[in-house]
Amino acid sequence: MDARNEMLDLLTRRDPNFSLEQKFYTDPDYFKLDLENIFYRDWLFVGHDCELPKTGSYMTVQIGAYPVMIVRDTQGDIRAFHNSCRHRGSRICAAEKGTAAKLVCPYHQWTYDLDGRLLFARQVGPDFKPAEYGLKPVHCESVAGYIYICLANEAPDFRAFRATIEPYLAPHNIRDAKVAFESTIVEKGNWKLVWENNRECYHCAANHPELCRTYPEAPTATGVQGMLDDPEINALWKNSEAIGLPARFHISDDGRYRIARIPLLRDAVSYTMSGKPAVKKPLSERVAGDTNIGAMLLFNYPTTWNHLMADHAISFRVLPLGPNETQVTTKWLVNKDAVEGVDYDLEELTHVWIQTNAQDRQIVEENAVGIHSPAYQPGPYSVEHEGGVMQFLEWYSNTITPRLREEPAKLRHAA
Repeated sequence: MDARNEMLDLLTRRDPNFSLEQKFYTDPDYFKLDLENIFYRDWLFVGHDCELPKTGSYMTVQIGAYPVMIVRDTQGDIRAFHNSCRHRGSRICAAEKGTAAKLVCPYHQWTYDLDGRLLFARQVGPDFKPAEYGLKPVHCESVAGYIYICLANEAPDFRAFRATIEPYLAPHNIRDAKVAFESTIVEKGNWKLVWENNRECYHCAANHPELCRTYPEAPTATGVQGMLDDPEINALWKNSEAIGLPARFHISDDGRYRIARIPLLRDAVSYTMSGKPAVKKPLSERVAGDTNIGAMLLFNYPTTWNHLMADHAISFRVLPLGPNETQVTTKWLVNKDAVEGVDYDLEELTHVWIQTNAQDRQIVEENAVGIHSPAYQPGPYSVEHEGGVMQFLEWYSNTITPRLREEPAKLRHAA
């Protein structure tokens, strides 16, 4: 049985109360199917508008086999292109970030405008038609300062996500923030293990002493069950809505994204060791004031989870590097006018999540080592504490199963 049919058979027969079979976490062919059917077809978070502050600002990202560049053009719009020259395929932008007046291939100097048009190609003959050799576009959308791309030939509709999420995110003014610090780590485990670890706090008390000073271990915060009946959460929603901040729990029909505002512990307002604000300047006037607005959590499979408070926001980007390697990039965003050393101390701002990320990396890597054992077999989830993990795998199974049944020809990507 080939990998596609084998995966389909295992998903059809899987017990939703148990972890997946070993191959889902280890097998190169299963990983390739994950790329083809999820990462090459869905909207992926890549970064923030504020990282492209002026004309010609760009960032690059690698999605599986696809190098992509995201650019701010002369009209101020954000565009994405395949980072591959139309001459002989060389990567055009090698740096993670930069600024360029034009996009020039370093190999033979083919030169592209910021809108992707080919402007110059040296000594290619009189019959050459530059209009036929512009950069290949990638679908690109921005919502309230968060940039998403999609590699598929036909991208899923982005409008429902935008309409739901924008009112929650917009008050924090991430579009005009700045990245105070960025950290990238590589976890030696499958991308699904990274997500499963994120979607529960069953492990938090024993592994995250810094985070547990402010973040609640209760499954109502991280999971999907019980939130509507939690009196403390409902009180926060009521108080937030009284000052015009959307706060209530919402999950999309397909389970791909969910958002809600949650209270932190002991009147904490930020992820610091003291629970006090890490940044003196709030992100915006909309979230300033005396009301404790807690932390807004946005989870959006397969690439991002986010925490937004009054004083700063944190975005996490998950990108698969291989069947047993996952890149996690964390960015701390603050008011664009906040001055390091005056309005915030960088160590105080980043300490909790730098420690938590390091602890999670160890957890994921130990989990991966154990799963590679020939003795591994799927184990039962805690219904009370791991409902979020079960929901993640429900989304994964419900998303990839019908796609595996499609003809491979339908897996063509944007051209």
